[in-house]
Amino acid sequence: MTGRIWAGLALAIASPAMAQDAPADPPRKVRNATVYGEEACPKPADNDEIVVCARLGENERYRIPKRFRDPPSQATVASSWAARAETAMDAARVGTPNSCSPVGTGGQTGCTQAMLRQWFAEKRQAQAAAARIP
Repeated sequence: MTGRIWAGLALAIASPAMAQDAPADPPRKVRNATVYGEEACPKPADNDEIVVCARLGENERYRIPKRFRDPPSQATVASSWAARAETAMDAARVGTPNSCSPVGTGGQTGCTQAMLRQWFAEKRQAQAAAARIP
């Protein structure tokens, strides 16, 4: 008797799983479209295609996309390629000979060179400031 109850219970639990349809294949094509104003969203070419529409206002049709509207920051514009390359070289210089660093085997030998580079940079900056004065 208990065997029949267990069999009936197992059948009752498993029957919803057996009644489900087989999983459908996902669509093979997805198309993204942007429509403006009251335009209609394009129809799918076949049953195996999904069309996703984004709707923007009519005044956005001929505008520059938002991600390109803001001007670049002045920090990246103001620094030249040579200044950025020099910064990268300084960052990579740690621990190498002539680097004036407590890290690495030859780091201590470049302290005089670093001092001279700083002195020349300050001298160039002072000359540039003096040249701007009328």
